[in-house]
Amino acid sequence: MKRHYLHLSVCHCDKCHGPVVTGSLAVRQNEISKETEKQEIGAICLSCGYRQNTATEGTHPRHLMPMEWPPTDTIKTGNLTTAFVEALNRAELH
Repeated sequence: MKRHYLHLSVCHCDKCHGPVVTGSLAVRQNEISKETEKQEIGAICLSCGYRQNTATEGTHPRHLMPMEWPPTDTIKTGNLTTAFVEALNRAELH
């Protein structure tokens, strides 16, 4: 059975040292298979809104356990990515 997973990690912001949250989505065809269809969602600092691509040099990001995040009939994976990008854009305006 195909399962969708949300991956989140957190590192320090290069500008303000606040938390930068990075997200990605992946799919597993069954419980023992490797993840496929990996899709980076993006990263943003929750304090200042800076979009940081990589963790600050010398520090390691903290990874949260992947969580099952099944898409519903009304929400497709592509729409989740679009919604996340729009939320990031709104955060930049503030």
